[in-house]
Amino acid sequence: MFTRSPFALVVPAVSAALGMVGSATSHPAPVVTGVTDHVIATKSSATLRYWTVERMRRAVVPPHRSRPSTMAGPAADGGSAAGRPLTIPGSVPEQQSSRRSVETPGAPWTSRGAVRATTGKVFFTINGGDYVCSAGTVTSANRDLVVTAGHCARDAAGNWADHWIYVPGYDQGRRPYGAFPARHLFVPGPWTAHGDENYDVALVALETSGKRHVADVVGAQGIAFDQPRGALVYGFGYPAGGRYDGERLTYCSGRTYPDSHKITKDEGLRCDMTEGSSGGPWLTRFDAGTGTGVVTSVSSFKYADDPATMYGPYFGSAIRRMYDRAQQA
Repeated sequence: MFTRSPFALVVPAVSAALGMVGSATSHPAPVVTGVTDHVIATKSSATLRYWTVERMRRAVVPPHRSRPSTMAGPAADGGSAAGRPLTIPGSVPEQQSSRRSVETPGAPWTSRGAVRATTGKVFFTINGGDYVCSAGTVTSANRDLVVTAGHCARDAAGNWADHWIYVPGYDQGRRPYGAFPARHLFVPGPWTAHGDENYDVALVALETSGKRHVADVVGAQGIAFDQPRGALVYGFGYPAGGRYDGERLTYCSGRTYPDSHKITKDEGLRCDMTEGSSGGPWLTRFDAGTGTGVVTSVSSFKYADDPATMYGPYFGSAIRRMYDRAQQA
């Protein structure tokens, strides 16, 4: 999750080259509207050995740096470019905006249902650092696909993540469904070109675990594109800052609304989830009883002067093209 400031562009970045075992293949898109992908060469067995309980416990959110900009820009997870901490706000008074009607600004998900298994924590390395995000499985032809934030797969300096692993159903250190290393990362061209937060989305094809695809083990949520705006959504993730410890699945729910700063085409959601929730899925048409819905966005960033609102990119045609390619990987 980024924090955007009205004064400076702050993005997650690690400047040094990414360390890998063996070689890797990247395929930059010829135009900014395309898709950039990266095949991870590190063996899955090495990734599984790397992520010990202690390393998972000590993993943090990605670092960030500032750079000049003529428009407001994002700050990395937990940052506050305006110098303000991400406080935990109270509920929004009803008269502020009818669009911000909400069931909860952020609470542990205590029900059962599919979402508990189809959402998980992501662990990865960049330049030797160990980092965390959130993600969720989505239906796909290869039955191996998860969706997360773009900055959870590739940083602003152009470095791809390594030792990328998905732990579905993570709960207070437990891995009830095992762990799935990544084999192929995808991000939209505009994210690759200039970190355009309108496209802060990644799709990740996973290795099998015990010869079983992730969707066959935990199931998968639907995914949809070009959906009506202003829908009622449930956003899930593993926030780790403020009052959160990153150990429990947490959610927010409410109707989305346009970017109040009029800088992005992202949608806002009343939500106090903090760093670590980046990449967590937003589900529309969500059935709280069964825990099923349709993924239409992911948690991406917050403005430093509005910590009560989480923003997520709109899943339009560019994300659809990326999905069409990733589900065949």
